[in-house]
Amino acid sequence: MSQIIETDIVIIGAGPAGCSASLYLAQFGIPHVVVEKEVYPRDKVCGDALSGKVVSQLKKINPAWLDELKLDTQEFIPSWGVVFSAPDGNEVAIPFKHKPHETEHSPGFVTKRVDYDYWLFQKLDRKWAKVLEGTEVKDVIINEMGVSVISDNTEIKAKLLISAEGTRALVAKKYGGYKMEHQHYCAGLRAYYDGVKGLHKDGFIELHFVKESLPGYFWIFPLPNGQANVGIGMLSKYVSKKKVNLKKLMLEVLESEKFKERFKDARLQDKIQGWGLPLGSKKKRPISGNRFMLIGDSGSLIDPFTGEGIGNAMFSGKWAAEQARDSLATNDFSANELHKYDQTVYKKIGGELMVSAWMQKFIKLPWLFNWMIGKIKRNDELRETITFMFDDVDLRKKFTNPMFYLRILFK
Repeated sequence: MSQIIETDIVIIGAGPAGCSASLYLAQFGIPHVVVEKEVYPRDKVCGDALSGKVVSQLKKINPAWLDELKLDTQEFIPSWGVVFSAPDGNEVAIPFKHKPHETEHSPGFVTKRVDYDYWLFQKLDRKWAKVLEGTEVKDVIINEMGVSVISDNTEIKAKLLISAEGTRALVAKKYGGYKMEHQHYCAGLRAYYDGVKGLHKDGFIELHFVKESLPGYFWIFPLPNGQANVGIGMLSKYVSKKKVNLKKLMLEVLESEKFKERFKDARLQDKIQGWGLPLGSKKKRPISGNRFMLIGDSGSLIDPFTGEGIGNAMFSGKWAAEQARDSLATNDFSANELHKYDQTVYKKIGGELMVSAWMQKFIKLPWLFNWMIGKIKRNDELRETITFMFDDVDLRKKFTNPMFYLRILFK
């Protein structure tokens, strides 16, 4: 016989999105239940970079946590910049706004998701959050009476559901009408290597727009203990259309003239693993409905250009928690009321998602991207501003104005 748990709010998924929502609900003094399929610590295939968005969210939740990241050099490495390279091999290294000696902590970090997610999961406030690990959700029933989340031996009854299920997204498919759309989905591979040469001493992440992977990129992200996260991502539409073998392509890139010396003595630490990224390139996709909200990857909020999703996951968790608080206050969980969450999300990050979708289309033209990298190398303002996706949240507002590009690129 199933155990029945009653609560006001249930969160499915305890990754960065679900944990963020839970942490904010705890700050608001709202009891809730968090259901997690896996048992921590668990791995998550990802690029492993924590952008400035993540840092800004951690600072808002608890500023002291950034000191923990800074001091834990075994699991977290500070990142002070980014390297871009064009299809023609031309590179530009862009330091972030802050230099190592100018601030108490770095604008970003790189860490394995098995470490970061477990670290964040342990921060959940068990006074307000009842956490069920190793509990796989089999079905969700939503109607005018409430929400029922059903697993093998537990049924959770709630007024409101926050879906942080990631790409599995049972709620998004059943109640949001979500389906696989190759033009809004990215296929990615990740591998851990030891002994990669030429990693930047200040933890710069590397984005290499090699011709074979466009529209997408090959990356090298430095990790603690001399390791590196190495991977490749490409829009699923083109993987399918061109019948691309991503693993074969990635190995060919490693053996190419540009990278073969750097990987000559590198050792693969584990198998190459793949995963899918639901991109936020579809304009104003519905992310809520009667008694539910979709956050993070469940709501397809991954940046279409960079593939970064942790920052948007944590921001959307915050906004969903705020909407949940307001809905509890008025006892209104209708689709119309929860649509305010959609409005908040798209007001805050909708512009940058659309700009990133435009930039994704832009890099399909190698000659144009080659020119762009050359322009960045020569243009101080563009070189500083391009770091918006990793450093300064406020700078992103500039990227929603087409005149910004005309002014910068053609002056």
